[in-house]
Amino acid sequence: MVRSEIISKLSKKINHKLKKSDLDKILQIVFDTIIVGIKNNQRTELRSWGVFYPKKLKEKINRDPRTGEKVNTPERKSMAFKLSKELRKKINANRLKN
Repeated sequence: MVRSEIISKLSKKINHKLKKSDLDKILQIVFDTIIVGIKNNQRTELRSWGVFYPKKLKEKINRDPRTGEKVNTPERKSMAFKLSKELRKKINANRLKN
């Protein structure tokens, strides 16, 4: 699903009470808030959905596949996401039991 599909579904759910451009702005604010939190080493929790948190990737030495030359990759920041128990149950609700 892409961003425009999410906005369309939101628009239908709220009976077109908000413009799609307004919904896009709201979605962008949510994404920006998560990004700023990660930049500031803060976790962002969306109750009953999950947690976004910063993750440090250690410095390491890689190899360039084209030249075979060793390349130093500096320490960098990444983002991780952990599902909430409630969301995990909803996703796996239709699973067959053995």
